[in-house]
Amino acid sequence: MNKLVLAYSGGLDTSYCAKYLSKEKGYEVHAVSVNTGGFSKEEIDDIKVKALQLGASSFSSIDAVQTFYQKVVKYLIFGNVLKNNTYPLSVSAERIVQAIEIVNYAKKIGANFIAHGSTGAGNDQVRFDMIFQIIAPEIKIITPIRDNTLAREEEIEYLKQNGIDYPWEKAKYSINRGLWGTSVGGEETLTSTKPLPDSAYPSQLKEKKPSEVKLTFKKGELIAINDVKDHSVANIEKLEKIASKYAIGRDIHVGDTIIGIKGRVGFEASAALIIIKAHHLLEKHTLTKWQQYQKEQQGNFYGMLLHEGNYLDAVMRNIEAFLTDTQKTVSGDVYVGLYPFQFRLLGISSKHDLMNASFGSYGEINKGWSADDAKGFIKILSNSGKIYNHVNND
Repeated sequence: MNKLVLAYSGGLDTSYCAKYLSKEKGYEVHAVSVNTGGFSKEEIDDIKVKALQLGASSFSSIDAVQTFYQKVVKYLIFGNVLKNNTYPLSVSAERIVQAIEIVNYAKKIGANFIAHGSTGAGNDQVRFDMIFQIIAPEIKIITPIRDNTLAREEEIEYLKQNGIDYPWEKAKYSINRGLWGTSVGGEETLTSTKPLPDSAYPSQLKEKKPSEVKLTFKKGELIAINDVKDHSVANIEKLEKIASKYAIGRDIHVGDTIIGIKGRVGFEASAALIIIKAHHLLEKHTLTKWQQYQKEQQGNFYGMLLHEGNYLDAVMRNIEAFLTDTQKTVSGDVYVGLYPFQFRLLGISSKHDLMNASFGSYGEINKGWSADDAKGFIKILSNSGKIYNHVNND
């Protein structure tokens, strides 16, 4: 009856939870780590050792990288989702999949309790709690850090008193790496004025010679890089390795948190930004005006709901169906130039390109209509304006 699943990352907060909940509260703690990209086998092994040392009865690592792509990232690409026209939802998107995997694991082993190490001042508490409550309302949520408003120093002191003396010195910059990008937080991001220094970002400039990369999309998904085919997750990882050498994809996102305060975070997401922008360019050539317009509305809405933890709302499946349907003709090649700290979209090639020369060239010559057709069209198009001005004497 005291079986508890702990969302465990190996950091200070979740380490405190593992020791406190097993020793002080008597829970049978089952630590679970969910990999949505960015973890090596060695790192996972290290996390397992720590969890068991801290008193966990078991440790499980769930590989959810493919799940993350299929359930979330794919639709972020289809929707060209950039929060506030800047942020590709690197971390917030991961949390949704991690929460789902953790609560499903809790149900699988028959746990009565589920715990996480979120504080009461951030977005993650909302994302985790909402997913847990919707999928398993019968499981009680335990949050020691939030409930006891614990300071970092208090957690470290408690662990030391219980024989756990890991080096918990706070790094100058907090790094959260995943498939769809890496977040970077530091003292600068707590202000409105200071930028992050170059040294804060995990990828440093290593390549200065410009190069060109060819991205091949099929129905909106990245299926090949430089004509070498692979599954989309592998292609994202490959592009990240290529582009990160140019220190591409750095920025700072400023936005409204779920709890109503403004937040600022740095990020590095070279593959995500290049893929979204390349995909968007291909859509400009292959979709109609109104397809693009509706996609922009729905993509923004999808990103907002996802960011705020509403992934399980039925409307998300409706939007995903719409976004998927729009990708029928989004196939072709996009050529991207890579340069230090930046990339440029050079052009596209697609059999679905609506810039079809047989209908004329913009600003040059018309082939599909006559001069009289154009004049008649413009005359009728102006009717509503003429009527309004006549009636209102403007």
